[in-house]
Amino acid sequence: MRKEQLIASRVPQDLVADLQKIEEVEHLDRSSAVRRLLYAAIREWKLDYATKLYAENRVTLARAAEEAGVSVREMMEHLRQKKVPMQYDLEDFEQDLKGIYARLGER
Repeated sequence: MRKEQLIASRVPQDLVADLQKIEEVEHLDRSSAVRRLLYAAIREWKLDYATKLYAENRVTLARAAEEAGVSVREMMEHLRQKKVPMQYDLEDFEQDLKGIYARLGER
């Protein structure tokens, strides 16, 4: 099975000009520049989608981080930047405390 696939797309001339500037500044060929930009755009989309799911209370923080492909800490930072309130109640706090005490007891 092939690990890569060719994707072709028509884009407006202003995007081509921007892409050429990126290629020039970053010393990249066209494929590498497009691939780098696509990775960045998909990463941002995944973060935004996971943020939406979390804000709608459809997933937990850990699940949102998993969906976005980032650490819980990175997800928390993204939520803070987007001004999405944390969904953390007394039950969550008690559960976390039990986990901490259990880990401390193992030492």
